[in-house]
Amino acid sequence: MISFRETLLLLISTPLYVVIIGLEMLLSHWQSKHFYSLKGTLQNVYLTVLNMSVDVLFRSIYVAVLLWFFQYRLVDFKESWMYWIGLLLLEDFAFYWLHRFDHYCRLFWAVHVTHHSSEEFNLTIGFRSSVFQPLYRFLYFIPIAWLGFQVEDILFMYSATQIYGIIIHTQYVGKLGPLEWIFVTPSHHRVHHASNTRYLDRNMGMTLIIWDRLFGTFAEEVPQDPVRYGLTTNVADQSPTNLVFHEWKKLSKDLRKPGPLKQKLKYLFLPPGWSHDGSSVTAEEMRRQEGLL
Repeated sequence: MISFRETLLLLISTPLYVVIIGLEMLLSHWQSKHFYSLKGTLQNVYLTVLNMSVDVLFRSIYVAVLLWFFQYRLVDFKESWMYWIGLLLLEDFAFYWLHRFDHYCRLFWAVHVTHHSSEEFNLTIGFRSSVFQPLYRFLYFIPIAWLGFQVEDILFMYSATQIYGIIIHTQYVGKLGPLEWIFVTPSHHRVHHASNTRYLDRNMGMTLIIWDRLFGTFAEEVPQDPVRYGLTTNVADQSPTNLVFHEWKKLSKDLRKPGPLKQKLKYLFLPPGWSHDGSSVTAEEMRRQEGLL
């Protein structure tokens, strides 16, 4: 079910990951920066294995769905450089909205939170996957297939942009001048992983930062507010099961609170932190309280 192009991409990217992660680990050790821990690295490997297993098991289903929509495509495209640039732009745009909903909807945040739950930030964090995201990620790619882009190419482009999305998880690269206006850079992505109130739910792009600039979710990394990694309330119990399900447990507890159906739906679909009684607050409410809006 994996295409030749995806297989080739895997063969090229795997040694790349080994080299750059190995170099970053060595630098971190030699410079006593402590960017890596054995526990954190093993957690990242564990979560990406779970994510890949879900993806492999579900792949035939989401491919079938995308192919069904592709048969009713609006356009028959011919492969060209314009085709691939168009696919990159459309797929990056779709990923932006997938990622934004993962942050702004509590139900999807329960899936995505695992990617943000580490207090470390290094290249292996790129593999700290949202375990169940393959079950719904394909929905955002349906319009691209329906428009007329080959399903095989959609999956290949996602895999290719994932490589870029992994290598920006580093503290060793500073700001990159004019590139900061167009591409997601390590500086932008450090902001995305921050627990500082200023930075919460910012910089959602995978490859291009232009969507964040257009839709109001961009934040600059500023020296007066150094990034603190992790969650606003970090996970105390980091057992393998709780690492995946801790937010589901909290969500389940909130859903059991007495109240009408409307309240329960708000706990499911409003941003993380929303509460009917003010016992917890959203990122926007936190920014308002701290005068950051």
